[in-house]
Amino acid sequence: MTRHRPSMRTLGPPVMLAALAVLGACSADPKPRPQVASVTIEPPRKSDVWVRVATDADESRLARIGLAWQSALADANAASARAVTEEGQLLDPRAALPRPAPTPGSYNCRLIKLGKATARGEAIEKFKPFFCYVEVEGPLLTIVKQTGSERPAGRLWEDDRPERLIFLGSLALGNEEQPIAYGDDPKRDMAGVLERIGPFRWRLVIPWPQGSSKLDVFELTPVADQPE
Repeated sequence: MTRHRPSMRTLGPPVMLAALAVLGACSADPKPRPQVASVTIEPPRKSDVWVRVATDADESRLARIGLAWQSALADANAASARAVTEEGQLLDPRAALPRPAPTPGSYNCRLIKLGKATARGEAIEKFKPFFCYVEVEGPLLTIVKQTGSERPAGRLWEDDRPERLIFLGSLALGNEEQPIAYGDDPKRDMAGVLERIGPFRWRLVIPWPQGSSKLDVFELTPVADQPE
């Protein structure tokens, strides 16, 4: 006996409607699932702090520190390559070592000016040592030159580059007991980087200083007999 499968026409109206509903549900596209947006939160950069403090002019000077080294050393080597060589790591742009923070205390400091800022300027000048002091001020370290007619003073800030600290400060002149606040007088503002270049040896590099050079390099070595 041959069985015949019922066609849609032979099904009654209720059965036909149910069958169509099933077919429609099977053929319909599923509802799209909601997309969950992922948000990546970047950690704050250490440089964000000092950049908010620095003037636009000083931020530009720091950004061009590599060019300052290149141009200043070119002038100095042309005038006296021997005078540059005898300073060793102090005048090597690549000499920075990890852990740049200096120990608080008294330091012997020495200044070398490199590069001609004017046509009549000196290509390299070395000055007699003086005293400066590193101390703790809240969460920051400060550097203060203690003697002389021009006395830089400023704070040290952490940077994204772990081998250096950022120096932002100003210049005290003559008989002034305290330096003016950074940013109060653009002509006295100073910006640079502090780097460790050897055991108990640091340098403070000021690119494009507002004076007679293209680069000022301060050498810092701790005083043997620290004051009580």
